[in-house]
Amino acid sequence: MSIEPGLRGRSETVVTEHNTAAAIGSGLVPVFATPHMIALMENAAANSLLPFLGEDEGSVGTLIHVEHTSATPIGMKVWANSVVTAVDGKKITFDVAAFDEAGEIGHGTHERFVIKPERFLAKAQAKLDR
Repeated sequence: MSIEPGLRGRSETVVTEHNTAAAIGSGLVPVFATPHMIALMENAAANSLLPFLGEDEGSVGTLIHVEHTSATPIGMKVWANSVVTAVDGKKITFDVAAFDEAGEIGHGTHERFVIKPERFLAKAQAKLDR
């Protein structure tokens, strides 16, 4: 693995009625939902790792600590940026930030672990055998 601090990622979308707080039940108003902002941040981070992972590797998010600081209405473009700040074995730490066309809408930190999907899924599936 050659993932190093400074590696950057980006993900973007447009706010529609389907990704609002009102639509998913995380609030009552038709603005970009916090869970969707978090997913956008995770996507930016996860996608930045893809070129550095082996064919038998993936990554999973394990921690996210963010503030959603500004509402975004339907129709605006939103995007998230990630930057790797630390690599500790299989644990990768990111600074993440989200923006709309008027400025920053959220920021925080995110951690991901590099995994072997087959082994990871087998462990999850084993919970059904209990």
